[in-house]
Amino acid sequence: MTDTWSNTGRGLRTYPSLLLASCLLILTVRLVITASEFDPYSILGVSRSASQAEIKRAYKNLAREWHPDKNKDPKAEDMFIKISKSYEILSNEERRSNYDRYGQMDENQPFGQSQHHGFRKFHNSFYFDESFFHFPRSREFADSKYMLHHAQFNSDVLPDSYKRPYLIKVTSEWCFECMHIEPVWKETVQELEPLGVGFGIVDLGYERRLANQLGAYRAPSIIGLANGRITFFHQAVVREHLQQFLEALLPQNLVERINDNNYLAFLDGWHSENKPRVLLFDQVPVVSLLYKLTAFTFRDYVRFGYVDQGASHNPKLLQQFNLNTYAPTMLLFKEHTEKPVDIIQARGMKRQLMDEFVSNNKFLQVPRLVSQQLFNELCPVKQFHRRRKYCVLLITGEDEAFLSGNKAFLDFASANKKDVLRFAYVYQRQQQPLCRALLHNQAVASAQVVVLERRSLAGRVMYRSVSRGWNGSEEDKHHLHQQLELLQKDPSYLTLDATLPELNNEMAPIFIVQWMNAAYDYILQTYDGVLYSDWREIMPLLSLVFSALFILFGTVIIQAFSEPGESKPHKSKRKEQPSTQTEDDAASRASTSSRPPKKDFVEVTELTDITYISNLVKLRPGHINVVLVLTNICKNALLRKFAKEVFSFSGTETLHFSFLNADKHREWMPSLLRSACYVGQSESLDDEESSDYSGHVLALNGYKKYFCLFRPVFTGDDPNNSSEDGAKPKRGSSRATSIEVHHKLDKLGMWMERLMEGTLPRLHVSAWPTLKITHELILSLCTGSLHGSSFCLFK
Repeated sequence: MTDTWSNTGRGLRTYPSLLLASCLLILTVRLVITASEFDPYSILGVSRSASQAEIKRAYKNLAREWHPDKNKDPKAEDMFIKISKSYEILSNEERRSNYDRYGQMDENQPFGQSQHHGFRKFHNSFYFDESFFHFPRSREFADSKYMLHHAQFNSDVLPDSYKRPYLIKVTSEWCFECMHIEPVWKETVQELEPLGVGFGIVDLGYERRLANQLGAYRAPSIIGLANGRITFFHQAVVREHLQQFLEALLPQNLVERINDNNYLAFLDGWHSENKPRVLLFDQVPVVSLLYKLTAFTFRDYVRFGYVDQGASHNPKLLQQFNLNTYAPTMLLFKEHTEKPVDIIQARGMKRQLMDEFVSNNKFLQVPRLVSQQLFNELCPVKQFHRRRKYCVLLITGEDEAFLSGNKAFLDFASANKKDVLRFAYVYQRQQQPLCRALLHNQAVASAQVVVLERRSLAGRVMYRSVSRGWNGSEEDKHHLHQQLELLQKDPSYLTLDATLPELNNEMAPIFIVQWMNAAYDYILQTYDGVLYSDWREIMPLLSLVFSALFILFGTVIIQAFSEPGESKPHKSKRKEQPSTQTEDDAASRASTSSRPPKKDFVEVTELTDITYISNLVKLRPGHINVVLVLTNICKNALLRKFAKEVFSFSGTETLHFSFLNADKHREWMPSLLRSACYVGQSESLDDEESSDYSGHVLALNGYKKYFCLFRPVFTGDDPNNSSEDGAKPKRGSSRATSIEVHHKLDKLGMWMERLMEGTLPRLHVSAWPTLKITHELILSLCTGSLHGSSFCLFK
């Protein structure tokens, strides 16, 4: 009995092992067969040593042959998907190498691991990896073309969402709920993809980075993407709800309802919006999703309207255009609103037909340049492999005086339609930088016509202005026609070269509107996230709220426990400086401190034979020494006035302030002016050796060897006896006294502002003149009464 039980026990213990081995064998054979069924080389009909050019050529031929729209074979769609998948693998060198080595087709699978890597731990030990019981369902090739990767999403899908909306399904391989919504998802794709809706699939197991960017942490999830904004779908997954969710992603004002009362205002709106108008006539009272999607794609170019033919309040509109009420009809209007420029009528409107209809008429006959993007599309850059495109630009105004000329230009453009010519106009007041570049800073009273050809994206153009201006007369039209004929015969007709600035975006909303729209979107996303998201999604928001509360209450607590005296700033008492302080006191104060000037004084150093080299000749690059020229008679008055005028600039580290005594160095100023004239300055400088140089101020750049000159300006009694930056004061003036001489520096502050802006004329010298010692200086040196000094002048 015992033996029988033992044998039975061994049999029971052996049976699971045999069953497990059988399952492993069956699974291995299945994986090998599955991998062998798909061979990208055999599908494309190329050898394993084929080059990329051969692979691409084979793919194009097969794709053209098996495209479902051209091949009516029932297997054409499956074959086309296999061809696309094969080219996707072999066109990427990394994927191709991975397939050649390990037979892998999924780029997300780690390199060097075969598809049955889940059995490795089983052979090493009795630990079962989770992938052993994880039987991945075979993903269909129809789904593989919708799989999204992180780089692909940011480079292709996200920018494309501004032209068409997307529905993105977040799924995973071990997800039973994903299998339940699969039939509804496939039906939605088949119905909405022909209308222009984009679709994508994100696998949580392989694209965790993209899932985090989308904010998707669970499967299944459905996400809507339009205008770069992400919105989650939270209703029951049925086809009607998905379509309603998609329509809610679109802006609300895409299509305007038109009737007898507002159709004239709608058609006349082309002038203010600078867009053609499209009217769709249909018997359905509700605007179709197809028409809304088309309007969403072309909303930046065309304005869309919808007319319900079955409504009773549209008889006048229907009678005017005499339409067939049994088929949907689209009319496109441009400048002339009495008659449409194009029309299509079909029972089953297709998206491709509507796109071609709108894209061929998305510009007015003579559009106004309102943005750089519009300028780039209307006047493309010249390409070597393309035919030349010339832009005939009318520079005009908005006043009534220009209306007749603008209408005549429109009539001329309508009568001279050519592929090589693009007509446009621009308002001079709205696009001043562009007009200044083309008209050479000349403000014109009448309209001007400019013919240009763009040569580079950086703004370089070749152009020529049509002479005689433009007033819309028959003579002007005839002359412009002759000039355009000459241009097409000889491209060298454009002789002028210019670099145009970027155009102002006249249609961009103001900042407050942009801010309100962004705030509205943020509030909606926050509300949606708090209402439907789990704790991982709202953690950043909670962290932000608690951080703000912590900072707020922390500040209140610190202020509550701080001493009352700590919050009050200590006011240091300034010592009153006597108004009769001598220059020696100021010099002794400056000599005891090497710090830069603070708030109450300006440090001014005298230029002598000792300080001349360090303060001018060897001045550091970028530093400027502002030097006041004075004499012994006017020394005190000019120094006080000088300190007052330059006080607001004394905090600049690159500015130094000095003074030069003309009585001691009488030859220095004439030598400097002669040197400036010698090197060929455009500004004429007369010989002023006998002039009184007191009150002259020079900004000396020792490193680059140039200076800017300020001549005295009298504003005390006789303002007409003065000038700035080139005008000379009258010689021998009797007002150069200690009382009135300070008026020479009345406009020094304005001159200093222009110096800081870099708009002053610069006088270059070949070398700085040396300080020559006069006879008076020798006598003073003998008596020991001369020494260099530095003054701290109080304003």
